[in-house]
Amino acid sequence: MIVPVPATVLDISFVLNIALSVAILMAAMNAQKPLDFSSFPSVLLFATLLRLALNVASTRVVLVHGHEGEAAAGKVIEAFGAFLIGGNFAVGLFVFMILMIINLVVVTKGAGRVSEVSARFTLDALPGKQMAIDADLAAGLLTADEAKARRREVATEADFYGSMDGASKFVKGDAIAALLILGVNIIAGFCLGMISHGLSAGEAAQAYVTLAIGDALVAQVPSLLLSIAAAAIVTRVSDSRDLAGQIGGQFAAPSTWLPVAVVLGAIGCIPAMPQTVFLPAAGLALWLWHTLKKRVSRPPVVIEEVAPPPDPSRILLEDVSDHTLVTIELGYGLVQLVDDRRGSPLIARITGVRKQLSQSFGFIVPQFRVRDALDMPPHDYRILLGGVVLGTASIRADRILAIDAGEARPNHTLKGETTRDPSFGCPALWIEPSARDHAIAEGFLTVDAGTVIATHLNQLLSERPQELLGPDEVKALLDAMKEHSSGLVETIYPQPLSLAAITRLLRALLEDGIPIGHPLPILTSLSRAIQQTVDHERLIELLRADLGALIVGRICAPNERLPVLTLDAGLEGAIVQGMHDPVTGQPVIEPDLARMIGERITALTEMRGPNAIPLALVVQPRARRALAALLRLRVPSCLVLSIAELPAAQPIEVIDVIGAPQPHHQAPGLPYPDAVDPAESMAA
Repeated sequence: MIVPVPATVLDISFVLNIALSVAILMAAMNAQKPLDFSSFPSVLLFATLLRLALNVASTRVVLVHGHEGEAAAGKVIEAFGAFLIGGNFAVGLFVFMILMIINLVVVTKGAGRVSEVSARFTLDALPGKQMAIDADLAAGLLTADEAKARRREVATEADFYGSMDGASKFVKGDAIAALLILGVNIIAGFCLGMISHGLSAGEAAQAYVTLAIGDALVAQVPSLLLSIAAAAIVTRVSDSRDLAGQIGGQFAAPSTWLPVAVVLGAIGCIPAMPQTVFLPAAGLALWLWHTLKKRVSRPPVVIEEVAPPPDPSRILLEDVSDHTLVTIELGYGLVQLVDDRRGSPLIARITGVRKQLSQSFGFIVPQFRVRDALDMPPHDYRILLGGVVLGTASIRADRILAIDAGEARPNHTLKGETTRDPSFGCPALWIEPSARDHAIAEGFLTVDAGTVIATHLNQLLSERPQELLGPDEVKALLDAMKEHSSGLVETIYPQPLSLAAITRLLRALLEDGIPIGHPLPILTSLSRAIQQTVDHERLIELLRADLGALIVGRICAPNERLPVLTLDAGLEGAIVQGMHDPVTGQPVIEPDLARMIGERITALTEMRGPNAIPLALVVQPRARRALAALLRLRVPSCLVLSIAELPAAQPIEVIDVIGAPQPHHQAPGLPYPDAVDPAESMAA
């Protein structure tokens, strides 16, 4: 700004200034988001100062050496003054004014307004963004380092838009300064030319005004580029692409160019319009529409990433740990059952089993895992629950299992490999698939190998619903209930009962054969029960008493008589007042007494037949759990109820009093006569 600069250095500086302006514009367009060019306000300041310094230096050269000719101020100013405006300073003056209007009125004013609004909105949203980061950190969605990075990004964004609001004033002031410098050069050139160098008005105008306008144009081009860069950076929207990719991707829709072709073609058909311009332009737009439509309809190219070769020295946790609860292991001879090329018949069967169990239990059963086991015989499989083998069997993957469920002809002629059904132990034959119709005609039930495994899996897991219920399943159940009964859930979870406590309660209900497919009455009863106690054993008894109608309704309709067994008062008293388990506090039934009760109930169950309503043993509440555990293994069909769980409106029929002396005139196991009041029998 102060030291005189030779014309050659001035030319080099003008070229570098234009190159710098183009580089800034490209950096602004290639940034994916505004913060990627966060140094733009400072860069804009220094670029503006550089251009103003060049204006001062060029003004000195023009005023000092302007009378010597157009080459006195350097080649660049001469080229802009002579070639671009044809040596006519009046034309150059109008061109400069037009560029000034574009820069000052259009670009700079719009960019300044956008910067002002963006800064205001960013600063207004700053407290909310900070609170959102703190909430995510408290909820565990962010780590401390991630929260620091987010806060730093938010603060940088606010500083950037605040700086851009001020930096836009640099651009506006630069445009005004260019106009004032041009006026100074013109007036001072006239005065110096006519007074100091004795030139006429026309000669002074030709010499000084031409150079002044060339100097102004040299400075105005970089100024306009910087204004466009400022407008581009403040109007950007955050995207994964740069500005060129963002605009190109959004203009690549075929529906954009078909209307363009139609409108240009319609205008070209007007007689007064130049068809040689409009019709080729319409054809070009139509070709662009067709090309983009073909590209959209073309299937995307899938680039398969080649995985790096595994490191044999590296052991992963997945290699030594099984994260699934239920696992089906197959010998290598059964791998064809899960082969995709054969339709994976076993996978479809297992998926059906999981869906059926989920509907029966009332919660989403965890996913199963099927894997091969090289340590097993080729035709064997085994089913594991939590690493414990529940069942194993040997099957033939390429054959059909014909099961004799009691309906096969005694003298059938079906030939095959003798075996037993692994699910229910029925006699069966492994036969060729071609003999399936023959087996059906002989009364056999025929199933394929995949169905055998799926049926065995269903039979084993149906007996253990409580072992499939975990905290994750209970959490999903509670979250689903919150959508409809949020107030009810809040009275239970997370206070006064934790997730672990609710899981334990629901597992106990499933173990007693109570499904949780209708959680609303269960949670309603639990909400009432926790007002009395939070002890697990006491909660179970209160829940069962409240759900008595649900428990009894699974085996007997409300209008039917429930067949009831009771214990003799002395026998029941001996159980309740006898030995107790010091760990659980439950009564311990002596082996002889347990065998007698089990054999008696088994005999009564067999006498009633398979289609009769299952028996229900009604006992005191303190004896229910011990007797339920006893009969769960000996007579699973017998329902054990406490007297509090029997619905008051349920009609009953007392079948027998176990342990009481049998009347001589009545066969054991037959119902008492109708003349005997059931209530009196229950009291006995």
